[in-house]
Amino acid sequence: MALDTSPEKPAPVRVISQLIGQWINRLGPVWVEGQVTQLSRRPGTQTAFLTLRDPAAEVSLQVTCPARVLDAVDAPITDGARIVVHAKPSWYFTRGTLSLAAAEIRPVGLGELLARIERLRKILAAEGLFAAERKRALPFLPNVIGLICGRDSKAEHDVLENARRRWPGVRFELKTVAVQGPSAAGQVMEALRVLDQHTEVDVIIIARGGGSVEDLLPFSDEALLRAVAAARTPVVSAIGHEGDSPLLDLVADVRASTPTDAGKHVVPDVIEELTRVRQARERLRSYLRQWIDREQAGLDATRSRPALADAAHGIRIRADELALLRERARRTVRHLLDRASVDVEHTRARIRALSPAATLERGYAVVQRADASDGSVVRTPDDVAAGERLRITVAAGEFPALAKPDGEADGQP
Repeated sequence: MALDTSPEKPAPVRVISQLIGQWINRLGPVWVEGQVTQLSRRPGTQTAFLTLRDPAAEVSLQVTCPARVLDAVDAPITDGARIVVHAKPSWYFTRGTLSLAAAEIRPVGLGELLARIERLRKILAAEGLFAAERKRALPFLPNVIGLICGRDSKAEHDVLENARRRWPGVRFELKTVAVQGPSAAGQVMEALRVLDQHTEVDVIIIARGGGSVEDLLPFSDEALLRAVAAARTPVVSAIGHEGDSPLLDLVADVRASTPTDAGKHVVPDVIEELTRVRQARERLRSYLRQWIDREQAGLDATRSRPALADAAHGIRIRADELALLRERARRTVRHLLDRASVDVEHTRARIRALSPAATLERGYAVVQRADASDGSVVRTPDDVAAGERLRITVAAGEFPALAKPDGEADGQP
């Protein structure tokens, strides 16, 4: 029931603590699964203490149990072990803390762990976290490489040594974390978050030098897998295992079989690249030589043509052609002039034949009245009066005459 409280009538802490205890007591015994951390069992005491942690979240509960309950477990319980506890939640009224009073503990077997990993694999696969199209390509030469590994581990040495051997100038941003145990997944996630926010880090390697299935459980942690899938920086998984594969290999953008292999994946081999550069230069030189030779051959062929070998040759050819054309033009003009001269002569002959002068040359004469102002021509005898002065034109010139009266002898004036 809700308490009737107000700023003027607040409830004491003890009352709130008592009510919380009452609600928790109603829960009854429950089965709880988690990962063991901070197991404490003092010699000579009949009570053991341990912390039960949720691997997928930063949540933990204090568990108390009789020593005989721990002794009844077939396999020894150690830090990092997965267990299922049958316990009753209890509330410590005076301290205000929640704990579990365990009556039975069962370890989670390897088969069960693998079955849970398989179920998680199917869930993540259905969500597309393993899809090839979402995986990002690694940069050719990263500016800075982020490395997450155990402190002073062989995995750290293998990655650094092989990467620097291939590319001596490579730079690393190192984050050392726990790579097994109950806190491993959380520390790896935090290191991943820091490196993913680093502006110069272009690729992140998560490395460990192999181990048993139990040791590799943090690398199949769902929260870690989702963090890797959400990272903006490409992630390389280099767990270095030989047996069962942790799910990190499937979520990561690139899987390396070992930390040594990861060092070879993230940077190119400087010797190989220099060899490729030399080969590319040789191919370029060969191509340029062939191109120059081809162009030189074309230039030589062009220069060997008569037009370029003897520059005046074309001028001479054109001069000869011009002379021929000039001579042809002269002949054409002469021919035209000859034809025109003949035509003129023919026209002149026709004009002469038709002109009065030609008629006069044949013995005819033109008789005109000498006194007439218009020089009219006498055409009939009736046009002339007796004694009228006339002008007679012949071929050689003209002379005056006088018309004779009728009956006068010829030749008398």
